[in-house]
Amino acid sequence: MPDMSASVSLAVTHLVPLAKEVDENKVTPGVLGFIVFAVMALAVWGLMKSMNKQMQKVDFKEAPDPAAEPAAEPADSTARRG
Repeated sequence: MPDMSASVSLAVTHLVPLAKEVDENKVTPGVLGFIVFAVMALAVWGLMKSMNKQMQKVDFKEAPDPAAEPAAEPADSTARRG
């Protein structure tokens, strides 16, 4: 592990001067931010497409339950009797 910490500290030492060159009044996401956003957008698009495909396979028609009791009389017929 000592080699890894040495390489990390070496990388940080090289990146510190680059960080000082950035204008402190202007912060932008840059190319990396765009790439991350584009990858996330493509992932969401793919997931939505897959979800739509799976939802098309679902059959929403429900078969009547044979064990269910027969339907009661409508409320209108009981109101007319009384």
